[in-house]
Amino acid sequence: MILKHAFEALDRTLKDVMKGDLENTSESLFGGKVVVLGGDFRQILPVVQNGTRNECVNATISSSYIWSKCKVLKLTKNMRLTVGSQMTNTLKIKKFADWLLDIGEGNLGGPNDGEATISIPDDLLIKHSLDPMSDLIDIVYPSMLERFNDLTYFQERALLAPLNEVVQEINDRMLLYFPGQEMEYLSSDSIDEVESV
Repeated sequence: MILKHAFEALDRTLKDVMKGDLENTSESLFGGKVVVLGGDFRQILPVVQNGTRNECVNATISSSYIWSKCKVLKLTKNMRLTVGSQMTNTLKIKKFADWLLDIGEGNLGGPNDGEATISIPDDLLIKHSLDPMSDLIDIVYPSMLERFNDLTYFQERALLAPLNEVVQEINDRMLLYFPGQEMEYLSSDSIDEVESV
């Protein structure tokens, strides 16, 4: 998500560029040109260095004079969930997609101010496990040792985590499953200057 100031600068620039072309372009948004923007405020907000939550929200295009002139189109079908699925699972997938959307829109857990307690359906929980992380990896990546050379196997699966520490733990656990010796390759952001003799 780009800061609203960038969009406002683009609007002023296009108005200036198109000024001599048509009569009403100085009043038209983006000089009369159609501009398509994509994004989801629930997923990514603009970065405001050392900014508060209010400053980040105020930096979005929805806080700009441009927003009142925008036409908002919404995607209504979660296409990622239907890729590779069987027709028999359609109802179950739809129910899960609606549940995800309700979470994103803040409709679950009652009225809240950004924090709420929600109930997770039983079929999504790993219950009574001594090692839930390993069980989760086994559920998402069944028969991993037999199929680890198959690229499509990993393209069709993913584990998402809210924190980098959890991602690192999942990666470390999964690396233990793979045969062979682990290799670590390091990179450098700068080159050491070596004096020639």
